This record gives sequence, C-alpha cells and structure tokens, in this order.
Amino acid sequence: EIAEVSPDGRYIRYNENLGKGAFKNVYKGFDEFDGIEIAWNQVSIEDALQSPEHLERLYSEVHLLRTLNHENVIRSFASWVDDERKTINMITELFTSGNLREYRNKLKSVDMKAIKNWARQILRGLDYLHTRDPPVIHRDLKCDNIFVNGNHGQVKIGDLGFAAIMQQPTAKSLVGTPEFMAPELYDEQYTELVDVYSFGMCMLELITCEYPYIECKNQAQIYKKVSSGIKPASLGRVTNVEVRRFIERCLLPAFQRPTAAELLKSPFLSSDGCSQPSSSSSSMVTNSDAKCGDSSPSTDVADASCKMVSGSSCGDSMSVVTSSASTVEIQRCNERNQFTLKGEKREDSAVSLSLRIADPSGRVRNVHFDFFLNDDTAVSIASEMVEVLELWRDDVDFIAGLIEDVVAQTVPDRKPAAWSSSSSGEGSSG
Repeated sequence: EIAEVSPDGRYIRYNENLGKGAFKNVYKGFDEFDGIEIAWNQVSIEDALQSPEHLERLYSEVHLLRTLNHENVIRSFASWVDDERKTINMITELFTSGNLREYRNKLKSVDMKAIKNWARQILRGLDYLHTRDPPVIHRDLKCDNIFVNGNHGQVKIGDLGFAAIMQQPTAKSLVGTPEFMAPELYDEQYTELVDVYSFGMCMLELITCEYPYIECKNQAQIYKKVSSGIKPASLGRVTNVEVRRFIERCLLPAFQRPTAAELLKSPFLSSDGCSQPSSSSSSMVTNSDAKCGDSSPSTDVADASCKMVSGSSCGDSMSVVTSSASTVEIQRCNERNQFTLKGEKREDSAVSLSLRIADPSGRVRNVHFDFFLNDDTAVSIASEMVEVLELWRDDVDFIAGLIEDVVAQTVPDRKPAAWSSSSSGEGSSG
C-alpha cells in the first residue's frame, strides 16, 4: 500500500490517485509526525521539461506557498526534488471534498448562509494575499481553484501557479481563464483588483450553478463581450436584488471596483440570510432547474506577454521565432500592427493559441483561442479573429499564414491546409 516515503521519513505516499493534471499527479498520503492525512503532489521532471512555462509555474507555486500562512490559503508543509525518481514533490493540505465547483455541483440547492460563509472565507484569503508586501495577485481565481473541507464548511484558495508578486504598481502578463478574467487583464495593465472581478464570477457561478458566458460558442466571443463590458447572460437570471447588486459591485470597472477588504464590510455579508423569505440559491435564479456542471470551462489562457522587438517597426516583414519542446511563438509585423502568436500543443488534438496585437500607439489587445486539428482551418479562425477584434479584412490572410506557421511548427507531422482567403492575395480595408 505504501508507494513512497519522503527523504526525512515523515511523509508516506499511497497509490491512491486523487487527481491528475497535465504534468502533476496528486496522491493521498499521511504525515506520521502529526498523524494527519495529506496531499502528495508529484511532478515528473522529464514531463515538465517539455514545457518550461509549466515548470516555471510549478517552482513559483512551491516557493510562494512557503511564504504564505493563512487559514483560507492552501498550506504547503514540505517540498523536495527526488533526483533518483526524477520528480518534484510538494506536500500540501488534503481537501476531503475536492474543489468548490465539484462540491457545489453535487448539491441541488444551497442556502445563502452557506454561500455567504464561503464568500467571506474567499475574501479573507484574497485580502491576505493582496496585503502582502509586495502584494500577491492570484490571477486565476475560479471555483476550480478553491478547495473545500465539507465537514467543516472550510474553503481555501489554491493553485497559485499563475500568481504574481506585484513589484510594480501594475502587472503586464496575460494569464487566467477567459470567463473569469477582468477586462483590464486583456490590456496588460492591472492590479490585484482583477481577483475581485474573478471572485464576482465565482459568486455568480455559485448562485446560478452555471459557468459564466455559457452562451458564448467560443473564446473569441467571450473576449468581445468582456472587453465591451457585456456581463454574462446568467447575471440577468439572478432575481434577488441584494445578491445581484453584490455581484455587480465585484464586476465594476477597475477604478470603481471595491477591494476584498471593502467587500468584507458589505452589509450583504454582515448577515447570513437575505431580505426575501426564501434564501436558497435556487430561489434567487430564474430557470434554476439547470443542473450544476452542465457547462464546460474553457482552457486557461497561456502567458502571452512579450516585449516589442528592439529596432522593429510595423511594416517590417521580419519574423521572430522562439520555441521549446511543446510551445512555439512567432512575431511578425504588417504595415499597421505587430502580431505575436503563441501555440502550445494539447493532448486532445488541439493547439492552444494566444494572439497579441500591438499597434504603434501602444494599444495592446490579447485573445486566446483553440485550433482543433481535425475541424478548424487557419482562414476560418483568422476570419473570426478579424471580425471579433474589428481588424482590417486583409488581415485575414496575414493572420491565417501566422496560424499555419505556428501550427506547422507545433505539430510537425500535420498536413498543412490551404489557407489563402483570396486567389489574388489582396485584401480590402474594412
């Protein structure tokens, strides 16, 4: 039954797998000193080296968790590298009920008292992170990354691999999950208030039992709605005025958005119930017979931050290529904009793509989308991007060529598809 023992003999790993990620396996374990069950997180170094970014996120999380100590932030007890097994190991708290999304999906209806209790704990955890010196931004807060001990009703913020330590007044790299990302994240100028926006989306999901922006068919549509300030359709189904106003406060523009500490002082959270007689979550939403978990979250956005190439200007036909074992990044300019496209191969016959567009005035736009190798064509995806981002129509061929090149280098054995949208190769302005 015992599969492994830590170097100091304190921790035991069992073969029982509690969860699996792209590179990480989480096993059930036991702390022989304190006599408690623990989670043994294990990453294969060889697998992680296939994606240096994932390895960097893992190291960041390991080092960051060592410095944090709060009842609503996941605790790390120990970590080490096993040279013989070629693994990175981290011992953390064990959460008996999984993440908050899984836990909520098991329940048909939840009383507002429980949801408010979860909300206060999440906000206390965020306030702790945001008041560190320097502040820590989670940047990928969602119900999947909040963990539950159901027998105590305790929740803790976890999965800090995307977290950023604010050494400057604003952060610049683009990471997160599109449905939960604040609009300013796409502009690469943001503060810890992006976590408050994400918290608002978490509250919306807990109340409606529906993933935000489920009405959108793809991530490009999500980007257009978020950047235009259009809220998820599910917000319109929240019938309780107090609940809706609280969520809307979290989703305000950054300069009006309250901090986690300010939300904790909200009258809404100071009481356990709501002013209306029935205070279960299902009574506060129209069409509440929808089952929890019916919607599928989209893929996380990869870090699409990059610097303008020194000495280059729009109009150059230069192409800057960087690549690792599993990711490829190509940067090109046309006469109007600089385009940086980053691709990362996934296991489900798809390539995850992040497009960054910078114009000479300094304006930056980011959008993330998936290219499914068996279904999509470069020109269909490029056409969608041009429409959503309101670019010139003759950018279709330019972006399609960029997509084909990134996909070809990410998946070398794929047969290229014809991508040109016009026989002459000349576009028209839009």
